[in-house]
Amino acid sequence: MQRIATVSVSVIRRTQALLSGLPFRCSVFNLGFRPFFFLAGAFATLVIPLWLAIFTGLGSAPSYLGSVGWHAHEMLFGYTMAVVAGFLLTAVRNWTGLPTPSGPLLAGLALLWLSARFMLFSTAVAPAWLVAVIDVSFLPAIAGVLLPPLWRSRNRRNLVFPFILLALAGANLVIHLQALGMLASGSDRALQFTLNAVTLIMVVIGGRVIPVFTANALPEIRVRRLVWADVLAVGLVILVLVIDLFPVLHASVGPVALLAAAANLIRMWRWPSLATRCVPMLWILHLGHAWIVVALALKGLAGLVPAVMPSAAVHALTVGAIGSLTLGMMSRVALGHTGRVIVASTPIIAAFIVINVSAIIRVVIPIAVPGFYLPGLIVAGLLWSSAFALFIIHYTPILMQPRIDGKPG
Repeated sequence: MQRIATVSVSVIRRTQALLSGLPFRCSVFNLGFRPFFFLAGAFATLVIPLWLAIFTGLGSAPSYLGSVGWHAHEMLFGYTMAVVAGFLLTAVRNWTGLPTPSGPLLAGLALLWLSARFMLFSTAVAPAWLVAVIDVSFLPAIAGVLLPPLWRSRNRRNLVFPFILLALAGANLVIHLQALGMLASGSDRALQFTLNAVTLIMVVIGGRVIPVFTANALPEIRVRRLVWADVLAVGLVILVLVIDLFPVLHASVGPVALLAAAANLIRMWRWPSLATRCVPMLWILHLGHAWIVVALALKGLAGLVPAVMPSAAVHALTVGAIGSLTLGMMSRVALGHTGRVIVASTPIIAAFIVINVSAIIRVVIPIAVPGFYLPGLIVAGLLWSSAFALFIIHYTPILMQPRIDGKPG
């Protein structure tokens, strides 16, 4: 481990030396959340209308991964990983007190992510193998810059995150190998693993920060944490992840998913979520975590109730949980790390409402009114995109300008 960290530090220093001569100084590259939250918000705003055009036959699908494969891949490895990268590049600096990439090196990481998005949509600009190499290399690059500060600061609690990113890179590699014809199958399982791993990240990080944020903002209420419920909530989500990796165990995924939903609900019950109803920056996080409970419950019910298709759990997780939690965390982090008061503006409150309405429509319509599937899909998609358009309009100046308190970051 020491050798890996040493090599990572050496590579980072050499890269910084090579890039240090670039003629720019820009606030957007001061800290990881700035470029990646901007890119994630812009991507979310544009990619869903593009997907809807493809799905309804108004546009042509990418030839490399296909329409459905491209959509699933880009919502996870495009949008979600941009938010994860921005969050971790910012959080690791707070956790360790050591610097994370900024300036030209951070710009290079952002360019790597952006290049993969363009190339995956049109492989005509480069050979397919090169597209795969560029896309797969992003998460190892992020892991490589996060490992040294975590190791040097002996931050054992968070040392797992670079290795989760490497595992996700492995899943991404499987998807590309199948697309290149080097594997006969595996991409579906890799996508499921990625979705479960993102769920695990949300459950772990959410369990840490949501009770703390709630207690700090509302000192008059009592936020209680049950250690056994926290352990059970995380442990059962890990078990769901493991079961989904092995088809021979798949018969047991339903009951385990229902138990995971119950454990996470019990944990939430101790956070007095209803008390946050007047604080949008809090209730969006509580609602996002509640969508995880809904998704796990729907996953458990999918094998028991014919009307509940497996896709309902997927969209509760992606549109509801990932959408709400990432939008809420990006809004909060961007304010806090630019020296501003963490209070949601009217446009952002509207975005929080819109994204949850989108999730409700996307999950409920196929179950309750399957005849309206296509109109429901279009409305939900446009609402989801609109929520991030509001984020981009409101937060672009915040992300591009220096901190208002003059501090670095």
